[in-house]
Amino acid sequence: MKRRNYLTTTAVLAGGSALFPSMTWAKEELLKDGDLETSLKLLNLWGEQPSVKQELLKNAYTYLNASEGRTLAGLAEQPEFQALCKQAGLTHLGGPLLGSVTEEGASVWIRTLKPAKVEVQVGNTSYGPVFSTVESDLTAVVPVSGLKPGTQNPYQVLVDGSPISIPEDAALVAAPAATSSGKVRIAFGSCFHRWGLGNQKQSELILSRNPSALLLLGDIAVQDRKNHLGLHRADYFLRDLHPAWQNLVATVPVFATWDDHDYFRNDWAGIPKGHTEQDKQGVCDVFRQSWNNPSYGFNDDRRGVFLRTRIGPCDVIMVDNRYFRENKDGSFLGDEQMKWFEEQLLDCKGPFIILSCGSMWSDYVSNGKDSWGVCDPEGRERIFSLIEKNKIGGVLLISGDRHGARGFRIPRSSGFSFYEFEAASLGGRSGPAATSDKWNTQFYGISGKYAFGEFSIEADLPDPEVTFRLMGDDGTEIHKLTLTRSQLTPKG
Repeated sequence: MKRRNYLTTTAVLAGGSALFPSMTWAKEELLKDGDLETSLKLLNLWGEQPSVKQELLKNAYTYLNASEGRTLAGLAEQPEFQALCKQAGLTHLGGPLLGSVTEEGASVWIRTLKPAKVEVQVGNTSYGPVFSTVESDLTAVVPVSGLKPGTQNPYQVLVDGSPISIPEDAALVAAPAATSSGKVRIAFGSCFHRWGLGNQKQSELILSRNPSALLLLGDIAVQDRKNHLGLHRADYFLRDLHPAWQNLVATVPVFATWDDHDYFRNDWAGIPKGHTEQDKQGVCDVFRQSWNNPSYGFNDDRRGVFLRTRIGPCDVIMVDNRYFRENKDGSFLGDEQMKWFEEQLLDCKGPFIILSCGSMWSDYVSNGKDSWGVCDPEGRERIFSLIEKNKIGGVLLISGDRHGARGFRIPRSSGFSFYEFEAASLGGRSGPAATSDKWNTQFYGISGKYAFGEFSIEADLPDPEVTFRLMGDDGTEIHKLTLTRSQLTPKG
């Protein structure tokens, strides 16, 4: 599919301002998260936005900040906000955000301006309707199926029968066929931390590489809002105002789990001290309304955000390392999720399996702070031993949390090694040391640079291969590593 000149389009939206501000300023000033002034700086970071768009954010933030329980549905009822939306030509509050991709299609998430009937049209076929409601905080998710595997299909979203404005050249992606052969490309990363969401170079680069999906591992859009659900929603509203984000997710299907910052705040998990089960459930409900996953945890009152999916020849399991933790040793996933995880691992059929966790599998960075190595080494050993005992092949570990990007080989006493690919660099933030002389199993490390991870899988070879690339937002291939399935399969 031909891509439009994205930078030119963004310049028009931004009023022609400088597109690439000093990120030194961003990293120093935007550490002061939490107030309206910061949110406005973030909105304008990648090019000054029209004044009416800034007024929209001011109005939304002020309303949502006033009470912990305020919603976007309540905001949309306010006459002043309605008038600003009309002045800005806003046809909807968020989306389209693609997700839940399969070989036959994907789902389309949208947030409307009022309770409405939502349909998606692909060619001459209409899907839906699905109704957005006050209870869903004006969101609707429309499943689309019956497409040919591995295709990109132009689409339109209709709200109450009228087409809404969506990014030019938006296409609905169907994944490659779910077989043990074939090719697929999957992008991944974490730690947008709000200011990376507007990085148009990075978004356009991901788009240009035509991945079948983008896996986001946490610290994405919400920044340390604790139990203030109004501000959780304000941060998601800010996310959906960024042209770079709008263009990316209108074509690349997204699967998302959380980490600490978009859960409550840094290093928090379970029910934080001074908070309640109701607080935890509320944060989870807002997250589920703001994304487009095929499932969320147990899909019942137990909640959680873990999931399993299949993208072409690759199984994907994304765990939830926050919601079920009991803030004591040995409870990283909780008993029920751990049992679920083991069952899913044994059931995987693809030549490669991506295992995703919001924080790191290894102990190397920051002495393993807030990772498996410190919080639940017994649980990690239980998983690794299960993989080795059952000779489960093709396992790729991905992680986030520790700002920057690092890759490690995790050696086992059996002589086998797991490979961990961390790409917590979508927001370009600096973090702990990128490298160390003590880390003799490390194969890449960066800090303070915008980058995303990518797996290109060729499963139709006699010994299927996966090539990892760490891609800088300037198109630089920072690191490349090719591994075969046999290298990723325990022997004994």
